[in-house]
Parts: sequence; C-alpha cells; structure tokens
Amino acid sequence: MVTAESCTGGWVSEAVTAIAGSSEWFDRGYVTYSNRAKHEMLGVTDATLENAGAVSEPTVIEMAQGALRASGADVAVAVSGIAGPGGASPGKPVGLVCFAWAIKGKPLTAKTFHLRGDRQGVRQQAVVIALKGLLDALLAGNPA
Repeated sequence: MVTAESCTGGWVSEAVTAIAGSSEWFDRGYVTYSNRAKHEMLGVTDATLENAGAVSEPTVIEMAQGALRASGADVAVAVSGIAGPGGASPGKPVGLVCFAWAIKGKPLTAKTFHLRGDRQGVRQQAVVIALKGLLDALLAGNPA
C-alpha cells in the first residue's frame, strides 16, 4: 500500500502505521502538499494542476497513479482538499476534499466530498473516508 496525501499531511500514513505489523504491507507515503511536490514526486502534470487545480479529481487520480508507479505498491489512496480556515476560492469551498483509490490492474475511482467542521474536523473526516474507501476497494476487489 502507498498513500499520496496533501491536506491530510501524512495522517493516513500515520493511521496505517499505528497498526502493529503494517510493515508487512505498507510500503510508503508521499506528503505532497505543494503543487511542485505533486509534480516532482508523483508526476501530476502541470496542465492538470493549472486547468483543474490541486483540489480536483483529475489531480488525485494522477496522484494515485503516480504513487503506484513510483512505489511499486499494488494499492494506493490519494487525498487533496481545502481543510480551512483559508484557502477557499469560487467553486472550491473549505471542506472540499477529493479522493482517489487505485488497485493495480483495476479501474480507479475518484470521489469528491464536501465535509463540514473546522480544520481538524475536515482533516479527520478525510482520513476516515480515505481508509474506508481503501477497505471497501480491497473487499470488493476494485476501488470504492
């Protein structure tokens, strides 16, 4: 498993590595908070970042694909969002969080949620959604 995180800042990876024995199946986590990091570490294209923005399904799709490619893992989750209190823009309010789940050889799924709460609450909900979606994907044999 590999994670590609922005607004959660490594919290998904932290939750996973809190599980004893996770070293047997968790490969690595990428915290790509800046657009530059998304591009350099995960291969998110400049065109995607410029046209769709960092908080978008196209971006998290490229983050998940890049994390799989760069790590050699079989399963990935990617998260990017606006946790607040600042950072909102027209059409992208605080609480907007995009996710992508990918399993090698299976169709990738991306979803966007509008979460409520303060910065901590939005981030915490995002971690839960990321992990639940990953678990659903693994149990179903394809992404949530």
